[in-house]
Amino acid sequence: MTILSTLQKHSNGIYILLASLLTTLLLADYIPNVDTFVTPPIALFLGLAFALLCGKAYPSFNKKASKKLLQYSVIGLGFGMNLQASLASGKEGMAFTIISVAGTMLIGWLIGRKLLKVNSNTSYLISSGTAICGGSAIAAVGPVIKAKDTEMSVALGTIFILNAIALFIFPIIGHWLGMSQEQFGLWAAIAIHDTSSVVGAGAAYGEEALKIATTVKLTRALWIIPLALATSFIFRTKGQKISIPWFILWFVVAMVINTYVLSMSETGIAIGNAVNDLARKSLTLTLFFIGASLSTDTLKTVGIKPLIQGILLWLVISLSTLAYIFSHLLSSSGE
Repeated sequence: MTILSTLQKHSNGIYILLASLLTTLLLADYIPNVDTFVTPPIALFLGLAFALLCGKAYPSFNKKASKKLLQYSVIGLGFGMNLQASLASGKEGMAFTIISVAGTMLIGWLIGRKLLKVNSNTSYLISSGTAICGGSAIAAVGPVIKAKDTEMSVALGTIFILNAIALFIFPIIGHWLGMSQEQFGLWAAIAIHDTSSVVGAGAAYGEEALKIATTVKLTRALWIIPLALATSFIFRTKGQKISIPWFILWFVVAMVINTYVLSMSETGIAIGNAVNDLARKSLTLTLFFIGASLSTDTLKTVGIKPLIQGILLWLVISLSTLAYIFSHLLSSSGE
């Protein structure tokens, strides 16, 4: 029996061991500098390594845990943010967000349908996931266009792979380019697909980057609703239920409570900080669950053309966002 087959045979036990170890380390405040080696990228890497070596374990639990933990984590992050400051910092990226959503959908159509001849539904789903918020947008738009399970899997797999790459390389590129916290937060929010990877990359880069990335990304995620409505018109579908990300509303409520209630007293501030700290740790655990959701079957399902569409579209939005950020910086310094 090979080492790989042994790992796969005991995948459930290894999964429980890794998840328990990670949870213990995250909650172990008595371990010095634990946050420096138990980071979001490390958690995602552990999940990916487990999935590729051992296969899937408890897939149903994994899917539910990652979804719920992500939502609760995002809401918890709101308790560490000031509403007025977050709106002021997030306002900078709103105009470009509007342009980029429409532009990404158009460029995605040109690359996917005209250049690569990717299946219509699959191409549209990849473009939607890139334009707004990855898997959440795909999950919302998929039923509207009556996408097949295979089409959904291909689109989700493509976005998943690029998300994993982004969480690792974006902070490195940001430091290499000498980007400020504000610049990186804006770039990550627009150029990275899923909320989990955006928040993870922001947390890896710094406190201010995390706040800006989260605010801009969640504001961007609200575009799921008009996109789904526009999609129902384009594809002429009626009576399809639109999935609304309600946790975004609770994130705003958390910011309001933190700004106007908790910040009024030392006890309140301590409570807000404690909830925010727990949310960051649960986000790191979430990324482990997300990484463990990958499988070799997912990689095989994606195929080369959809992946090329995803990569090309990702490069376009990443580079155009960088160009916008640095051109804005130059114009501001020239005033």
